[in-house]
Amino acid sequence: MRNREETCKKILETAYVMFSEKGFDKTSLSMIAADVGISKPAIYYYFTSKDELIEYLFDEICRDISLSNTFDYSDISRTNLKQKLLEIGYQSIDEQASDKHFNKIFNQYILLASRDDKYMTRLLDVQAGYLKSYQDLFSYAVEIEAISATNIEAKAHMLAMVIDNISNFMLTGSKLDYKGIWQEAVESVLREQAL
Repeated sequence: MRNREETCKKILETAYVMFSEKGFDKTSLSMIAADVGISKPAIYYYFTSKDELIEYLFDEICRDISLSNTFDYSDISRTNLKQKLLEIGYQSIDEQASDKHFNKIFNQYILLASRDDKYMTRLLDVQAGYLKSYQDLFSYAVEIEAISATNIEAKAHMLAMVIDNISNFMLTGSKLDYKGIWQEAVESVLREQAL
């Protein structure tokens, strides 16, 4: 018999995939339990309802997004700012390419948010944090005199929006040079920001 932590992890992994592929409405706790290899009544030990599972998974996804957008400034300098910005985008693109389910499930949550203020509020918080992380990074770049202070908020938000739209296009399966697009966006912003 599996221990509780392993079973809970398997439930979350299975729900993540099923919700992304079938949507919330067409995925039942019975389907998740069957795929995990437990009975439907056993799943209630972990989650009292499908809604609770959906909310828990959403909280996990939001936490992961927040952590992935917490930038480490310790190794950013005047000479490597461009390279570090490129790496941030490339890492995001690579992560998206390796997880075909993320945008699908995230879009499910966006649809849910259109009907549920609790989810909308949380999505807006995630979005605000995402934009702030880029703005903080640019503010740090000004502090170390890597860029000028001219329009840094707009430039930071532009990069955040570019990488967000790259992930939306990746979801559709469009075959574009995403890393090249990111590079052009970074170079454009830094060209206009040069001291």
